Amino acid sequence: MTEKHYLDGADLKQMLGNGLRVLKSQEKEINRLNVFPVADGDTGINMRLTLENGMKRAEDTEELGAYMNSLADGMLLSARGNSGVILSQLFKGIADSLKDQKRTDGAGFLCALKNAHKTAYEAVVRPVEGTILTVAREGVLRAERRLAADSTPEEVLSAVLEEMEEELLHTPELLPVLKEAGVVDRGAKGLICITDGMYRFLKGEIVPDSDGEEYLPVSAEGPALSLFDEKSAFTDGYCMEFILQRMNDVRYDQAFDAKRFIEELSALGDSVVAVPAGMRLKVHVHTKKPAPVILLAQKYGEFLTFKLENMQVQHNEHDLNEENAGAAEDGTPVNLIGSVAEDSRILNAEKKPMAVIAVANGDGIRQMFTDLGCDIVIDGGTTMNTSTEEFLHAFGRVNADAIAVLANNKNVVRAAEQARELFRREDVHILPTTTLMEGYFALAMDVQDSDDVAYRLEQMQRGIESVDTLSVAASVRDYNYRGEKYPEGTFIGLLNDEILYGAEDEAECLVESLKRMKTIGERETLLIFRGKGVAEEEEERLYAALEEAFPELETEIVYGGQPVYRFLAGLS
Repeated sequence: MTEKHYLDGADLKQMLGNGLRVLKSQEKEINRLNVFPVADGDTGINMRLTLENGMKRAEDTEELGAYMNSLADGMLLSARGNSGVILSQLFKGIADSLKDQKRTDGAGFLCALKNAHKTAYEAVVRPVEGTILTVAREGVLRAERRLAADSTPEEVLSAVLEEMEEELLHTPELLPVLKEAGVVDRGAKGLICITDGMYRFLKGEIVPDSDGEEYLPVSAEGPALSLFDEKSAFTDGYCMEFILQRMNDVRYDQAFDAKRFIEELSALGDSVVAVPAGMRLKVHVHTKKPAPVILLAQKYGEFLTFKLENMQVQHNEHDLNEENAGAAEDGTPVNLIGSVAEDSRILNAEKKPMAVIAVANGDGIRQMFTDLGCDIVIDGGTTMNTSTEEFLHAFGRVNADAIAVLANNKNVVRAAEQARELFRREDVHILPTTTLMEGYFALAMDVQDSDDVAYRLEQMQRGIESVDTLSVAASVRDYNYRGEKYPEGTFIGLLNDEILYGAEDEAECLVESLKRMKTIGERETLLIFRGKGVAEEEEERLYAALEEAFPELETEIVYGGQPVYRFLAGLS
């Protein structure tokens, strides 16, 4: 294959498709690069879905800047987990550097890669060395020292890839927890897979998909049109989504102000999300009258994409499904299984002082969160992290002056924060919940009949700080930790970043791990979520063991149904 001296949008699309296929082939291996040997590794999935869905949203154009801008926007929305959010920020940095270019040479490509790691570092509040951030930075900076001014894109990627692979091996020396676990940083490994595929494409090597087929975007199913006819009521309006290209032509208003545009849009509809990206604007709005929205948008530019959906069709389909399933009465808070986009209606008819949105998995836990007054429970967390877009759709569905978000997983928080930035409202409060137990106690302390948002947030914060979370899960590989051996299948008790105990019996593991918690003598209550696959008969045996070990604790065991963790215990 003739070596390329310039890259355009079509080239990057093919290179990234190749990178995606390499990533998919290594996805399970990346998932297994977990610090602790439990089956909650999802970095490979997160990075693959972030890139894959970003590519599906990207504009099909040979203009490099236009392609990269649309790809970066799509990845920001699709980002899942810490690794996915950082990956989306890396590509945002590349897109920002190339935004006005039709094509680029090796020097321009290297400059874009340098801007990538700078953008990603700026997006992380407390960057940690020994992670994907370090590997992205050192790979580019070291490569730059050995490249000539006229290096081709292929030579640039070759040097960057080689340096990143060397830095990956160094990550355990920078991050002790990796060294203890005997693994390298999995996010960095995923980035190297993508870079490797891009480089291999430039060498002429097309990587087959893991199922033997090349990557193709998947088209979504159409709406059930039979559920709306001439006799139907029309109360829910339309869901509008479009990308607006602002124009420099004098026929268009050049005095564009994003805040004013959002205010004008809010007067025409609700669930407004407007994400500016240079001279482009991605818009989501619900309205019964789409024409005024179209006229407002065309004051400033023209549509690149446009989608208009009748939400009454979705409403009727939703009602039909609930009728068939024997669902709960109207007014019950909704559990959104899979994606919030499945139901885009406004949840609350009357505006509330504050709505609460939580992420949880396990049918028992989701029901508990609903019973405690959570407005929206997004099905996600361990094994499937919630995306930025799912949070954005949830924000748009509630009618409230303020929103409280319970991510309930440390790998979900950054997607929530990125959604808050894109939502462009200051009244979205992301509470620091990193476990389901913290989320539960935050909801339990919420004073829902109060109109004082600050007071409610303060009470929820007190609930978070009142509980310590212990988890019990089965080891998925042989593991050595601080001189102790934990064979595959051993149940291990985890508190934060520490293994407290290991045993072949899950109940023994829980009881002995609790004994080793430093705060056990200060606590009065013990709440346990029984995980998916744990027999109900186990409760009686566990109650007896806990009563003998901790007679002073008020203990309750309830069905949580959470995957991976056999027990989640909260001490308060």
